[in-house]
Amino acid sequence: MSPSGNVILTEADAAVYMNFMKSHSCYDAIPTSCKLVIFDTKLQVRKAFYALVANGLRAAPLWDSKLQRFVGMLTITDFINILHCYYRSPMVRMTELQYHVYLKCSDHILISISPEASLFDAIYSLLKYKIHRLPVMDPESGNVLHILTHKRILKFLHIFVSKQMFSIAIYLHHFFLLFFFMSALCGLWLKGTYINNSQNNNT
Repeated sequence: MSPSGNVILTEADAAVYMNFMKSHSCYDAIPTSCKLVIFDTKLQVRKAFYALVANGLRAAPLWDSKLQRFVGMLTITDFINILHCYYRSPMVRMTELQYHVYLKCSDHILISISPEASLFDAIYSLLKYKIHRLPVMDPESGNVLHILTHKRILKFLHIFVSKQMFSIAIYLHHFFLLFFFMSALCGLWLKGTYINNSQNNNT
């Protein structure tokens, strides 16, 4: 740790994390139960906002029914930009939002990653494209399986390490139980041997 309080990773520490990310796939980081909402590009912004709030989500993939493919992501930042665009004054109602829809970009391609790709590749894509959410997409069906984020990757690392520590704790627990059991048996055997020797000496 540096004098300023920041944690400094050595090359050995960095290699451990890098090898961990390379040895685990994006599919491994997908939780067993999670919510995923998909919006059509013709959906009104107001309805999309209510749907995200109702499901406790911060982003959703956008599907173009005409092109039959995903064309982007709808995030909380987009809602902020829309409010900033349509805001005029506190006295003017933003009635345009009731009819405003998300329009796709004809040349825009959704950045995604395969579930078989490593977490290292996922982190590289997040950094390379300067995005905060990376859809994990099935290459065969084209379905979005999960939205991978920095937070989810860190949580997966924490869960994995916790499980490993728990396994080690269980192993040590059984080891010490076996050790004390063997020690007790050994003590009984030594005590029995001492009694037998004492009886033989008395006779």
